[in-house]
Amino acid sequence: MDVKLKLFNWKKINNILTLMTILIILFLISYISAANPQGPDVLNSISNSTKGDVTGKIFNVSGGNISKSNLSAVLKDTRWKAFVGNVSGSFTLDDAASQTIYDWTLSSIMGIIYTTRNSSTPSWANINCTDNTTIRRQQLENENINLEHSNADDNITATFDNFNHPSFTAAANTIQANVCPVARPYINSSAQSTSFNVTVLYDNTNLIFAAHLETDQYGYSGDTTNRTYDFQMIVPENGNSSWTSSTAYYLYIQLD
Repeated sequence: MDVKLKLFNWKKINNILTLMTILIILFLISYISAANPQGPDVLNSISNSTKGDVTGKIFNVSGGNISKSNLSAVLKDTRWKAFVGNVSGSFTLDDAASQTIYDWTLSSIMGIIYTTRNSSTPSWANINCTDNTTIRRQQLENENINLEHSNADDNITATFDNFNHPSFTAAANTIQANVCPVARPYINSSAQSTSFNVTVLYDNTNLIFAAHLETDQYGYSGDTTNRTYDFQMIVPENGNSSWTSSTAYYLYIQLD
């Protein structure tokens, strides 16, 4: 019986292996560049501060008088709350046990802080703007109902009433300019129109508030406290007058 040995074409096999290696690398690069936002590894609450209550003013006139007066009051709005702070971070190559083979410290922080009151992880593939179309605008109105924001002066639609912002990338999705509802927390206690954009996004189920990161910018307190911040954002609280608890929000971070 004749036995024939089949010789392997090692050159061809090497070419195939090389091609497979390249494809795997390209897949990993695309996966990394399209990575979803993640929860922060560390979240330290440094302080909480709120406006104090004002005592009553004396109003004492003699009997028989008709006293004309003007009153002005700045009242604490318990239907809203704010998050401000700084972000540090790095890119890393870790295994499932958080063992690091290499990492890169970021010289400047760019990206987005996301927060939602829903405990489930957002569907990042579906994230988009709650733009001014009838269907998506209705999502803001629904949140007004869900959180009992019935006052037309400070409800969610009244607060996020601007649509002027640059384009940006949320997870792997490109958001076109000037389509998201925007609110801008103040700088030095004054309204402003350029920094600390907070946009409202939607993942087909839940609202997500997105604070665009700055790098060491003076915020609501200006330079009076010599403090700079990487983000400022406002989010709605339950607006029911009898509400005495607090609404939890879940934070995620995207570093670009």
